Amino acid sequence: MRSRSPDEFRLGVPSYGGGPGAGDEPVEAREQLHRARRFTAEGHPAAGGAWERAATALRRAGGTITPGDHADALDSTALDCRGRARAAAGPLFARAADLHERAGQHGKALVSRMRAVLAGEDAGGTARFQLGELCERAAVLYRTGRATAGQATTVLLLHARARADRLDTLPDPAAGAAGLREELARLITSAAPHRADPAVLCPLADARALLGRISAPDDPARALVHLRAAVAGHRAAGRPWGAAEHELVLAGLLRSTGAHEEAAALLRSALRAALPSDGSAASLRRGDRARLCLALARSVAGPHAAGHGRGDWRVGTGERSAGSRATGRGTDGRRVEAEEVALLVEAVRLTGGAAVDPCLGALARLRLGSAYAELGRCREAAGLLEEALRGFAEDGDEAGLVRAGAWLAHSAQCLGDAGRAGREYTRAAARAGRWEDPRHAEALGRVAARVRAAAGSPERTDRAGAGCAGPRSELRGLPEPYGQPGRYQVNVYGDVGGTGRNTVAVPRTRVQGCV
Repeated sequence: MRSRSPDEFRLGVPSYGGGPGAGDEPVEAREQLHRARRFTAEGHPAAGGAWERAATALRRAGGTITPGDHADALDSTALDCRGRARAAAGPLFARAADLHERAGQHGKALVSRMRAVLAGEDAGGTARFQLGELCERAAVLYRTGRATAGQATTVLLLHARARADRLDTLPDPAAGAAGLREELARLITSAAPHRADPAVLCPLADARALLGRISAPDDPARALVHLRAAVAGHRAAGRPWGAAEHELVLAGLLRSTGAHEEAAALLRSALRAALPSDGSAASLRRGDRARLCLALARSVAGPHAAGHGRGDWRVGTGERSAGSRATGRGTDGRRVEAEEVALLVEAVRLTGGAAVDPCLGALARLRLGSAYAELGRCREAAGLLEEALRGFAEDGDEAGLVRAGAWLAHSAQCLGDAGRAGREYTRAAARAGRWEDPRHAEALGRVAARVRAAAGSPERTDRAGAGCAGPRSELRGLPEPYGQPGRYQVNVYGDVGGTGRNTVAVPRTRVQGCV
């Protein structure tokens, strides 16, 4: 869905004339309003687009919109604020909360205010105090019948998510996680009697998923139980789109146990569900589908990650040498290779445009560019890696800049451009030199020196190009963008930081959260 105005959802129709349920709208407008209201009630990712179409129909008919509908439209728009539009979410939620209050929807207003606080930049004591106050108010409203069980549960869950995000900043994260697990268990117990209501069943499933996430580092087996239950809960409610985030985390936990095939099957199923064959609205936003593609590519490549030699490259052409095949790859290996590349191509396609997180786009281009470089498709690789470099430069992620720059240097070397290869390797080595671990900078510096020495001499360039005989271990071993997530945090692939084998972390890099 396209990114809308960062200022406010502009309906372009008169507001608050007539009354709710007046029923005098033309048929088209009435149908569009019904669809938008239904999508909003279901938490469907297409709700924002549905409200845009409803507004268009109302505008053509000269109709009006109620405060409650306007508030729902603003909420849906705020939930769609991704990428560069993310900063607009807080004000939209705050405006929606005011309109919900005006419409007498006090429970909805509370949820919107909670989201407005969480979307703000203040993560300090003031925000924590506001969140605590909103939780207390949720309990009062529920007891007095002015908020539903689903709304009260959602407010408490949002607070729990915010606390889970901060666990790794506590003096004793394990103790904080244990306390939060107890609170989530109580929340699940209190919400369980209302599970027949989909408005409760979905936040109940989300609570199980959060419990699974913060259990994963300490009790992986129990975490699997919670995550499977969360996915089943959303499916039972008829809302599979709500399960996608939990399927990512479940697949990440399965990968950490070595169950790559089960993780891949789970993610394939999630991707199929995201694009219904009956022509109905896509059930996932583009960025979320891109994350599923990236995670599935990782799961597919997992069992084959070691010894990825893909043949020799002809220096100066960047193409695979005639007759060369990757040893030990065979038909299955080539099938896996093709699926991995196809998934990365789709991830790149899905991450185009301002509505998607630019960090996700840079990561997708790095992944596809380095895959193309390993396959000898170095001209295509270079263009993607240049785009990735621009994305990482905008975000300021040093690990992404080093990794993309090194693979770009490798591609240039395989294409016979030793001068550019030397410059890119030197630049990557200089950036890596700022890290506490000097090994990456030293390794890249040695490669840069060899390539620079070969520049200007065709014979020496050919010899230096022998380094294109396969992916360099120096490049494969470089830290990944955005660093290792904290013990209780989740990265873009769905991996919980405290599970499985830790990857190299770069100090001061931002974690790509996905709460």
